[in-house]
Amino acid sequence: MTTLAYFYMVAAWGGYIFIINLIPLYTFVLLLSGRFSIQIYIAYCTFYTIGTMLSMQITFVGFQAVQSSEHMAAFGVFGLLQLIGALNWIRSILTPETYNRFFRMAIFSGLGLFVAAFGIGTATGYISPWTGRFYSLLDPTYAKENIPIIASVSEHQPTTWASFFFDLHFIAIMMPVGFYFCFKRLTPANIFLISYGLTSVYFAGVMVRLMLVLAPISCVLAAIGVSGTLETYMRYIKPRKTASGSLAVSSGEKRVRVDVSYPVQQEVSYLIIAGLTILMLFYTFHCIWVTSEAYSSPSIVLAAKQPDGSKKYFDDFREAYRWLYYNTAPDARVMSWWDYGYQISAMANRTILVDNNTWNNSHIAQVGKAMSATEDVAIQIMRKMDVDYVLVIFGGLTGYASDDINKFLWMVRIAGSTDPNVTNLIISRNKENLELIPKDLQFC
Repeated sequence: MTTLAYFYMVAAWGGYIFIINLIPLYTFVLLLSGRFSIQIYIAYCTFYTIGTMLSMQITFVGFQAVQSSEHMAAFGVFGLLQLIGALNWIRSILTPETYNRFFRMAIFSGLGLFVAAFGIGTATGYISPWTGRFYSLLDPTYAKENIPIIASVSEHQPTTWASFFFDLHFIAIMMPVGFYFCFKRLTPANIFLISYGLTSVYFAGVMVRLMLVLAPISCVLAAIGVSGTLETYMRYIKPRKTASGSLAVSSGEKRVRVDVSYPVQQEVSYLIIAGLTILMLFYTFHCIWVTSEAYSSPSIVLAAKQPDGSKKYFDDFREAYRWLYYNTAPDARVMSWWDYGYQISAMANRTILVDNNTWNNSHIAQVGKAMSATEDVAIQIMRKMDVDYVLVIFGGLTGYASDDINKFLWMVRIAGSTDPNVTNLIISRNKENLELIPKDLQFC
């Protein structure tokens, strides 16, 4: 069932890389904590072999499942389990003294072979290097300094505290409480929750789109925190005094004797329980409001509230794409910034130069160069690419902030990433107009 779920994740989203690194990390933590067992060996080996073979059936993945650096951690833990399993079997047939010598030799030999194989595979190109998105997760400043096309995507920006509280509400407060209860009882299941929670919190803080990864584990940990807190304070609702004067509170099927720590313990328990109940009610209303207001409206149809509370809808995008569909030739080519590529292709049924697939950095850079250069240079670039129409988004009187003027600096940066001389093209030939260009644009 796990491998089938993993196969679905590979087919649905490139974020499956998080899963294929999280499970090896969890298995490695179990090995370090001395929890190796034959069940772990069977479970992980079954998951890795079948899951890798299934993922290779996806055309987009193919042999990347065994050749890319993002998958090497899973392969390394797989090899480590084979080594540990072999050592356990050899230990059962050798004397302790002989086994100790063999163990040292096996460890050094295994590490040497692994390092040599990894180095040769990387040098020969068999093992592909990490992608820019993966580097940006490890170093949040990497994309801005080296790959501006990744940094320009709003989904790749660091997550603000406002986003955390907007999406998680009081879960952001109860999640650390869940961590506390998991650390208090380190079972294999709780170790998995800790590993999942810590890694997802870090990645969600680096990249806002990875809030999708944080959401499931935050709900689980917050539920553990709420359950543990309620269980703690529910014991003091109806305590029974023993002969020695202490209180007997229920803990599962047993009764535990606890000394009274403060005189209003029962009142505090009522207060904590009522507070958590109110927070969960507010959380329910918050989720309904966020779903209806923020996450249920299409990005292609914009909505704004009027002073009287009514809503005003802006349907300019759809109308523009419909105009392209009815007033241009079927083989017409449309040049626009990459944000609108998929929309033009799907709704206007016209050929576009760049779309939301941002892997081709140089091609998008040419469009950015045409958008930011002077007219005589831009028309030459467009003619080389057989462009018939150019789509430009301008916020105008409506005050739409995400127009092409707002994205103009990223056009210059992305164009400059492949052509360092592009900044000379955005300056007018009339040097008297230089003071009209903003200083931040001159710097770019």
